[in-house]
Amino acid sequence: MRRLCATVLIMEAIVIGLAIPVAITIGHASPRAAGAAGGALAVAAVLMAGVVGRPGLRVALVAGSVLQVLVIAAGALVPVMYALGVIFAGFWVLAIWMGRRAEAP
Repeated sequence: MRRLCATVLIMEAIVIGLAIPVAITIGHASPRAAGAAGGALAVAAVLMAGVVGRPGLRVALVAGSVLQVLVIAAGALVPVMYALGVIFAGFWVLAIWMGRRAEAP
């Protein structure tokens, strides 16, 4: 489960990082606000990728789920993030489900 969830979070961090210039150019967000919001989400995703799936750290799964909601909410700045957030949330749920299924005895 650790690899699956971490992979989803790393790929999501890349997409969030790529959405920053889009928010500035198309969304007409200020560069400072877009950089701060997108940077914080991307850094949070990378940090969670490092701890997700470790024994005793189920809180990382909850934090990752909260991150999925925040990425969907980022659609307020960049409308395509609504769709991308839902796609990554689906990948997140699928990674947890497949990971638990693979780890089951």
